[in-house]
Amino acid sequence: MDGSSKPTDRPRRSRPVRVAEEIKQWVVERDLKQGDKLPNEAEMIGLFAVSKGTVREAMRILEAQGLIVTRTGPGGGSFVGEVSAERARSLLANYFYFQDLSVADIYQMRKALEPELAASLAGRLNAAQLDELQALAERHPEPARSAEEEKEQHVASLAFHARLADFAGNRLLGFVIGFMARILTDLTVYRRLYEPPNHALWERGRHHQIELVRALRDGDGARARSIMASHMAGAEQMMAAQEARLMRRFMAD
Repeated sequence: MDGSSKPTDRPRRSRPVRVAEEIKQWVVERDLKQGDKLPNEAEMIGLFAVSKGTVREAMRILEAQGLIVTRTGPGGGSFVGEVSAERARSLLANYFYFQDLSVADIYQMRKALEPELAASLAGRLNAAQLDELQALAERHPEPARSAEEEKEQHVASLAFHARLADFAGNRLLGFVIGFMARILTDLTVYRRLYEPPNHALWERGRHHQIELVRALRDGDGARARSIMASHMAGAEQMMAAQEARLMRRFMAD
């Protein structure tokens, strides 16, 4: 290895990948919006001074990312697309699937962000939004009687947080919190953290969510923040204990 190369150097990106990045930058610089038409293939070749094959591969990359949409026939061509929040979360989830996230990793973020989201929404949600959150909080009035019911209750509880994130005025804050609800749902299901049924977790979580909706209706940001902070701390403790019990059972087996 010569002195000009370092182990930490990033691998060189292929030409199509570089051109895809240039096309994205070109779109941003011109403030193009969803549905705006992109130059045709011949114009792209001239704009970026590359071969037809490179342009086609770059466009395939962007289409796979959801950043462009190609339509055939009269009026067809390539158009600026929009990556949905769900698609973006799915792509991120694929990445974190291999990162061996722990319950503690996720709750470190949740404890920092979700109380602030709750406080920011106090007095700002309409009646329909509040009623939807109320229905989610009250969806399971009785504790689970089986592992399957427990799983459903865990998923429903996290759906409450995901929906709360959808109402965020700060889109970045809402996206991150919604993503955490998504990966915690996946983690709960594939690690079977819902076994055995945990009545204390159900009772505490349901109570906090109902009280949170009440604080949001009252426009009490300080109380909403406090309720969510307590909810996050208790949920982390109980989920960690659930994870530890599952691990001991696995080792015993």
